[in-house]
Amino acid sequence: MSEHWIDLRSDTVTQPSEAMRAAMAAAPVGDDVYGDDPTVNRLQEVTADLFGYEAALFAPSGTQSNLIALMLHCGRGDEYLVGQDAHTYKYEGGGAAVLGSIQPQPIANQPDGSLALADIEHYIKPDDMHFARTRLLALENTIGGKVLGADYMAQATALAKSRGLATHLDGARICNAAVKQGISLRAAVAGFDSVSVCLSKGLGAPVGSVLCGPKAFIEQGKRWRKMLGGGMRQAGVLAAAGLYALEHNVERLADDHANAARLSAGLRAIEGLQVATPQTNIFYVDVPPAACDALRATLARERIRATVGPHTRLVTHLDVSTADVERVIAVFTAFFKEHNDR
Repeated sequence: MSEHWIDLRSDTVTQPSEAMRAAMAAAPVGDDVYGDDPTVNRLQEVTADLFGYEAALFAPSGTQSNLIALMLHCGRGDEYLVGQDAHTYKYEGGGAAVLGSIQPQPIANQPDGSLALADIEHYIKPDDMHFARTRLLALENTIGGKVLGADYMAQATALAKSRGLATHLDGARICNAAVKQGISLRAAVAGFDSVSVCLSKGLGAPVGSVLCGPKAFIEQGKRWRKMLGGGMRQAGVLAAAGLYALEHNVERLADDHANAARLSAGLRAIEGLQVATPQTNIFYVDVPPAACDALRATLARERIRATVGPHTRLVTHLDVSTADVERVIAVFTAFFKEHNDR
């Protein structure tokens, strides 16, 4: 049996390539808290330019870069509008409320991942002392592998601006969204006052996110980053990986999308599975509950990692090849042939 593991749990599991490791080893460094790490500074300049912002700030994680943005846009007792399934609301430990004293106003996500414009309008609070002050609309692209289109983003951000709200984009997989739509990175974030760009998912860097926004906004963000424990010293070795990712791994995301489409098509042919059609590199498979335990064990024996459940998420990335996809399809097919014949 091959020693190679196929990991479909997330695109956060990618390993840095030899070329990325070489770039990290060769990176000139300084003390970033003093602002004199040249590689960090270059990453921030390059990212700001790519996405069309005045400035940018390197942070250890997307959770931290999102929290910094929320704490800059909102003060104590303020409120932000956010999707019920959004990462900043559901999967980041409640940091906005716990550390920022910011009230989230969750809104049900539509089947396509968007927030209905009428719902956004409805949840903006009146200027009344009884209510938290609504300050911000936070969206996420992609969300659950689904792309929020440019037309929708333009309408949502225009609505927010018309009501005096700031806008923040959790761009955890914003490069996937841009590649899928065939648009520039700047076009993908148009209308947002700030965006968090994650480097450690499909782009393949081992760590880090970059918060982009106006210069004064980013300068204030440095204080929050320090307070939250994100002030790093010779961080250029990490920033070099992010630079390599942005320079080499954006356009190749189309390969991950193609592999996800190939995998979903193969699984869709299996009786008993309900398989979503992916837009990017993430899709979901409904597995019969009675089959989950045995499927989980079979995949582990075949050196395939997946978070198996009745609603299984599968994710392709740069460490999943076309050959890996075919192997996964073969293992699923053989398992369900035996399972269905019982």
